[in-house]
Amino acid sequence: MAQRSVHYEAAFEDYIRSRTWPYVPVDEQKRAVFSGVRVKSFDFIVYPPGRDAWLCDVKGRKFPYEGKSGKRYWENWVPREDLDGLRRWREVFGQGFEPMIAFVYWLLDGADHETTAFTAGSRRSMPSAVHVFRNRVYSILCVSASDYEAHARQRSPSWDTVTVPTREFRQLAVPIGTDL
Repeated sequence: MAQRSVHYEAAFEDYIRSRTWPYVPVDEQKRAVFSGVRVKSFDFIVYPPGRDAWLCDVKGRKFPYEGKSGKRYWENWVPREDLDGLRRWREVFGQGFEPMIAFVYWLLDGADHETTAFTAGSRRSMPSAVHVFRNRVYSILCVSASDYEAHARQRSPSWDTVTVPTREFRQLAVPIGTDL
């Protein structure tokens, strides 16, 4: 089953359950082997109404993220292995399944998120819906894995991670529950 001890994944699961969307949590502990190669699992198969099913990988991030150079907004890096795995799973599942990345942002400023983190016109601004889970406030944004990969740039060669520049990410990602 999904790692419910990871609060980001638990918040995502709570959101899709609250919308009564059918879903299947995936056992991440076991990796499938295709043609002798281990493939990283995704987190959920989600069946949003009126759309293709999602092969969904959940990425938890703090908002804002406090780094060495100060506060950072819309952190969206992923390991390249995750994109490779989603691409392979798309081949396995075929038509009717869309690999998605769900970025679950824990809004650290909590109660006043409307007036600070999402101030219109600021570099932090992005359309967002919020979800409260276990007394924490989250914003869940989704982006198709293929769109993400098309705009990704290497972030860390040693960690083999990629990221999408914030300006492009803000154009690609949409709040969960909206048309993608």
